[in-house]
Amino acid sequence: MDRIEDPMIVLDRVSKTYPGGKLAVDALDLEVAEGALVTLVGPSGCGKSTTLKMVNRLIEPTSGRILLDGDDVTSGDPVKLRRRIGYVIQQVGLFPHQDVRSNVSTVPDLLGWNRKQATARADDLLELVGLDPGEFGGRYPHQLSGGQRQRVGVARALAADPPVLLMDEPFGAVDPVVRARLQDQFLELQSELRKTVLLVTHDIEEAVKLGDAVAVFAQGGRIAQYDTPAAVLGAPADDFVAEFVGAERGLRRLAVTEIDDSDLLRAPMVRTSDTLAEARVLLDSEGARWAVVLDGDDNLRGWVATESLEGAGVVGDRARRMEAYVSRDAALKDALATMLRHDAGWVAVLDGDRLVGVLTPDSLHGALRRSVIAADEGVEVADIDLEAAGPLH
Repeated sequence: MDRIEDPMIVLDRVSKTYPGGKLAVDALDLEVAEGALVTLVGPSGCGKSTTLKMVNRLIEPTSGRILLDGDDVTSGDPVKLRRRIGYVIQQVGLFPHQDVRSNVSTVPDLLGWNRKQATARADDLLELVGLDPGEFGGRYPHQLSGGQRQRVGVARALAADPPVLLMDEPFGAVDPVVRARLQDQFLELQSELRKTVLLVTHDIEEAVKLGDAVAVFAQGGRIAQYDTPAAVLGAPADDFVAEFVGAERGLRRLAVTEIDDSDLLRAPMVRTSDTLAEARVLLDSEGARWAVVLDGDDNLRGWVATESLEGAGVVGDRARRMEAYVSRDAALKDALATMLRHDAGWVAVLDGDRLVGVLTPDSLHGALRRSVIAADEGVEVADIDLEAAGPLH
């Protein structure tokens, strides 16, 4: 990655050697931009959790410097440092004898906030993470589901409005369905709060889904690659990264490749005010079996099939509800999932309510191929000629 100007977090040749000579982290350099979410991913024992814990000095580095917003924190008071950093762990670590509201207000209490302020902050944060404070504030941790406990853990980490959030396998202790939901909710939360986040995971899919940037750790506590998710998937730095990312890296890119206008096809189009006879003539001239239905402002109002255009009337009376659609800023994975969920031969792409174009299985596959090949060759997607390109790899 290019050097970051005024990073929020800097690890400058940070190392950790345990008694007996075991090297956990080796002269590690890492810069994290303010407001960025960086995922640390790699096999077990590669030093990613150790690195995270050195940032808030739960583990003391053996050598090197750690800068937080320009301040060297390796020689200051670690307790004061931790009050500036939110921390979320896999098992959440809620106090079982305290109710949810008290758990969330733990740090404000330590900082000397008055009870009214701390309670109000806790209630605001519970609402922010999707838990009604009236319903959940007085409950105890054992009365919550795993996903609810995890959301309380995030709320507690945010209680003192820290600039930095450290997360160690935060969604690893819940089932896959809840995990996906928590990931989506956290991305929504991060888009609003823009905290500087370091998140440890062992799951490459989670790493590329959540991260603005991904640091792939190799054994020996070194970073094998630090780059955008698309670059890590499309252009692994070495054989280790390629093997860790997996042979399905092309498919994984679906989650991090946004729909480009060049990927879209023009669909047969009719207007709600067109007569059925006019629509039949149009579809016959294009050899089409279906068309999208737009109003006078190009807003999508459904679709029609040729067999529904018999008789008299206008298209708006025969339009069917559109189920298979995604927003213009969606990823290719969203489009494919929508296509499969509705057993659809195409997916409409919308900018608000306005139709931009459609994706078919063939055009979606072409978009993925262009994305992977462009990353491998270091060129722009628009420069890729699929006729001359080799197969997806």
